[in-house]
Amino acid sequence: MSRVGKKPVSLPKGVKVAVNGAEATIEGAKGTLKCPIPAGITLEVSGEIVNLLRADDEAQTRAYHGLTRALLQNAVTGVTEGWKKELDIVGVGYRAAMEGSKLVLALGYSHPIHYEAPKGIAIAVDKQTHIVVTGSDRQLVGQVAADIRKFRKPEPYKGKGVMYTGEVIRRKAGKTGK
Repeated sequence: MSRVGKKPVSLPKGVKVAVNGAEATIEGAKGTLKCPIPAGITLEVSGEIVNLLRADDEAQTRAYHGLTRALLQNAVTGVTEGWKKELDIVGVGYRAAMEGSKLVLALGYSHPIHYEAPKGIAIAVDKQTHIVVTGSDRQLVGQVAADIRKFRKPEPYKGKGVMYTGEVIRRKAGKTGK
């Protein structure tokens, strides 16, 4: 039995869930998200609780049961509180700035990098070396943060690059001289 899928999703005030065939629409204060519902899984909305039921006990259906519940919970959290990822920039001369809605990064290349955030994502630069990515869609927030990190991944010798706040970089010893 799926332990995650059996747990009901509780809806805070102001959140509405509507089921349209193979898709659930979650509406809240921070926007609207859609959550796919795979075959064999049904949603039962009763008041402020959503229960997920599965048609059979096949392995794939059991896997989808927990996955769908987790995706639905992430969507509910996203439309009420939102999701946030923080990035730090480490390195001499490495910095970030906002030009209108574009993020401009100076990461040691011969040119600045301009990054336009997708719709529904807000990027803020607190200091020149700290970036905050926020939005209601957890997957999209994580993907944007990963895209920004990809411009200059942290390297293991000096630890320079773009890294998640709190990320630990395994350091390597450099050359040893005589």
